[in-house]
Amino acid sequence: MTIPNYITIFRFILVPFIVMALLSDSVGTALIGFVIAGVSDGVDGYIARRYNQRSELGAYLDPIADKLLLVTLFVVLGFLNELPVWLVVIVVSRDILIIGAVLLSTVMANPVEMRPLFVSKANTALQIILVAFTLADMTFEFSFGAGRMILVWVVALLTAASSTAYLVAWTKHMAGYEQIRK
Repeated sequence: MTIPNYITIFRFILVPFIVMALLSDSVGTALIGFVIAGVSDGVDGYIARRYNQRSELGAYLDPIADKLLLVTLFVVLGFLNELPVWLVVIVVSRDILIIGAVLLSTVMANPVEMRPLFVSKANTALQIILVAFTLADMTFEFSFGAGRMILVWVVALLTAASSTAYLVAWTKHMAGYEQIRK
């Protein structure tokens, strides 16, 4: 266990508190929790790199904590009618698709090494921005109006593109395409 791993575990613990804040109409508290989670994500990564505290456990925990936070907030914000349900379905389906593909390839003794693709990193960044804008909009009661809706559509398109890119890479992997090229 390293300090960055403890910070990541702290992010896991933050998720239910952020959800409870949202569901009890303490949106400002939820926004603060989301910002703390974001800052702690940067801090654990910095410490891991700067002080050579990278670990295999951290390599797994960090993206799981990020996904847990984002997917949970998308679901809750959809439930609260702050995000369109169709967008929530797309975002959650993408993550289920990726997890299912990784599990299936592992069960079939053909594990796939998941490396984040550029489109996926852009997608995650815009999902974070959308959640932050939505929470800020709810907290301060000002409207990003068309800007927020444009962001919804961009996130939907990037999520679909990311899903497709991962599906293509996984299909090639499972078909043995990677071994043929070597």
